[in-house]
Amino acid sequence: MSVATESSQKTINSIDDILEIAMAFQRSRVLLTAYELGLFSVLGTQKKSSLEVACALGTDQRATDRLMNALCAMGLLRKSESLFSNTQASGQYLVKESPDFMAGLMHTVHLWDAWSTMTGAVYRGGSILKKDFDDRGKNWLEAFIAAMHWRAIRNAPDIVSLIDLTRISKVLDVGGGSGAYAMAFVKAAPNIRATVFDLPGVVSLAQGYIKQAGLSEYVEAIVGNYLIDELGKGFDLVFISAVIHSNSPEENQLLLKKAVRALNPRGKVVIHDFIINEDRTGPARSALFALNMLVATEGGDTYTESELRAWMTAAGLSRIWRKDTAFETALVAGTKEA
Repeated sequence: MSVATESSQKTINSIDDILEIAMAFQRSRVLLTAYELGLFSVLGTQKKSSLEVACALGTDQRATDRLMNALCAMGLLRKSESLFSNTQASGQYLVKESPDFMAGLMHTVHLWDAWSTMTGAVYRGGSILKKDFDDRGKNWLEAFIAAMHWRAIRNAPDIVSLIDLTRISKVLDVGGGSGAYAMAFVKAAPNIRATVFDLPGVVSLAQGYIKQAGLSEYVEAIVGNYLIDELGKGFDLVFISAVIHSNSPEENQLLLKKAVRALNPRGKVVIHDFIINEDRTGPARSALFALNMLVATEGGDTYTESELRAWMTAAGLSRIWRKDTAFETALVAGTKEA
């Protein structure tokens, strides 16, 4: 597939359009505060007064009442004769006991703090948080991996189905997080075994997810730092999902060279990530994600297809191809010839 060049620039036509963007944070903060407090879970399937909810949460009654009224206005709660209850959607997705609970939203709560530093990050040219990925505390890490797992476990089967797994038996999932993609690979073909390569705190979480899925016999998780350590040897496919956006261009070039060294002849490197258009104005999610990397990392970004192709070619990969997914991401892959 050819390099994408089209622009996705949006036109703003009125004061109201500008105000809508400027005030969008209010609705977001109402939802995130209610989620962070566990308000939806306190309601569960019952009808309760704001006083009852405040007592359960240990919050101020008047403030809790106003928060819950706003949630009603947003369509996330119902109110009848001073009693509040969850809607069908909030009961299904925002109550912790529900099997469809959106566990990943706690990471969005943490993103709020990072995005609040954007002005400083634009001045500095990188994150002003000054905390490495593995130095942000257990709660942050668990929320981050839960968010990544919640999304990946749903998308992974479709994304893996876009990859030709003929003659693939050993897969290395670099920065594999919860192991969702590694698990999708072993489910896709009975002969495949997969290895998750990630930092110590992440590996311990991945092992829990893998055990819970009953796939410990097929998926292992090993500790390593891809910027420092070699990735191993003898793999038929190195999968790099949602990783390159955290790195600088120099770090990505280093990673790709290590990935190629880890491959058997005719093995593949497959990158899965947001890919931004050549003019860097779209898709909108990729452009916004570039700012997410600005506030959260030292050198991360979203990258163009031409940038990935140049790095992959320099690392010794050829027959490079791109496939877009149904999730606003893309696969870019290449083959090691010898």
